[in-house]
Amino acid sequence: MAMDATTRTRTETDSLGSVEIPEDAYWGVHTARALENFPISMRPISVYKDLVAALAMVKQASARANREIGVLSPSKADLIDRAAQLVIDGQFHDQFVVGVVQGGAGTSTNMNANEVITNIALELAGREKGDYAYLSPIDDTNRSQSTNDVYPTAIKLGLSLDLLTLLEELDLLRGAFLAKAVEFHDVLKVGRTQLQDAVPMTLGQEFHGFATTLGEDYHRLRENAYLLYEINMGATAIGTGITTHRDYGEAVLRHLREISGLDLETATDLVESTSDTGAFMSFSSTLKRNAIKLSKICNDLRLLSSGPQAGFGEINLPARQAGSSIMPGKVNPVIPEVVNQVAFSVAGADLTVTMAVESGQLQLNAFEPIIAHSIFQSITWMRRAMRTLRVNCVDGISANRERLGAMVGASVGVVTALTPFIGYAASAALAKTALLTGRNVGDLVVEAGLMTRDAVDKQLSPARLSGLETATAAIPVMFVDETGFATVPEGRTGAQA
Repeated sequence: MAMDATTRTRTETDSLGSVEIPEDAYWGVHTARALENFPISMRPISVYKDLVAALAMVKQASARANREIGVLSPSKADLIDRAAQLVIDGQFHDQFVVGVVQGGAGTSTNMNANEVITNIALELAGREKGDYAYLSPIDDTNRSQSTNDVYPTAIKLGLSLDLLTLLEELDLLRGAFLAKAVEFHDVLKVGRTQLQDAVPMTLGQEFHGFATTLGEDYHRLRENAYLLYEINMGATAIGTGITTHRDYGEAVLRHLREISGLDLETATDLVESTSDTGAFMSFSSTLKRNAIKLSKICNDLRLLSSGPQAGFGEINLPARQAGSSIMPGKVNPVIPEVVNQVAFSVAGADLTVTMAVESGQLQLNAFEPIIAHSIFQSITWMRRAMRTLRVNCVDGISANRERLGAMVGASVGVVTALTPFIGYAASAALAKTALLTGRNVGDLVVEAGLMTRDAVDKQLSPARLSGLETATAAIPVMFVDETGFATVPEGRTGAQA
């Protein structure tokens, strides 16, 4: 690790030798080696603040448990406890410097946490950083622990904390779509299936559907959160609990539940829990589901706003920035586009998690760092994407009411509303005639004597067309003559709705 000649340092030693550490750094020799070995992502673990806070929670709970069972002196446990609390409160996060992608199954992350919390504690005691004879990162701060129980537990805690803020944004976005559903409740439009004209609906119903699908994802994510509540503290290296006191597992669980506020539980089989990372795969899959469904909504928003002259042009998205360096006045749907790209990334990250889960061997999965990075990045980007979609797009959407009304009036799809009264065959013939002649379907129905004008107007009202009101009657027997036009049998006058 290169340092300026004027940088003041302290010397720290491990089993590989001595390393000069910047005097003002709270990390130590193990972190320094990781900085040299893993210049991969160039993103420190501190970018995921909830992961850092979770690491400190684990160290704090362990210190309290170790004091309680008598394997750590009250004075040392108190120093570690106080130092960890400072990290939980958001201080010293810049000292968590190891890269998020690293070899060693997360050992570098655990050692970074041990060193930072120990050196904070040393300063609280009035000692110099690096005075590990007084308080040791391994013998004291890491007492009764291993990377193999600390790291997966911290990931699960951090994701659980991160999920809370994601759910807040998801619910706000759902509410924004719901507000638009209310605003557009009376705006008729033509529905579409397979990009072809279908039956009418209201724009409010369309936006209500968006809100509903996001609400479903909210509940699925909450349900999957409980997969993260099973931890393996006390497992140490491979799940056998070597180096731990028999009372440690129960004590650390109790303290960690109190500190985190989460309903955690210890796995019944610590060997299995230490090697199995299936919970991360399940959680990642649910996050991907949310991302893909949100991306589909954004596809719809881009289609509905396409144009403004040669596209659908049904809604207007807020103009956020100039859309072209060559075409004056062009405005692009940049907010839905960026959300689409976040969804693509989340889908790719889910595949990464799947491969990493599969690639674990025997008593440990060495690939938890890439699992953690993939899911933390996905959940972070999703939270930000939801917010920008809500604030910079959905809240400002407006409807092109006149265009939508004209499209409904000219649509032959409205004939579907009349099929319960005049039959499918007659409806198909009338739709064909309307397409060929450009005439209004309702007028053709009245002229054919199939329904009265009042009956047609009633069935083609916004409430009936959108399904908000339903009413059907017996379907009369219809005939189609040699011209393809429907006629009513002699003596029948058509349905009177």
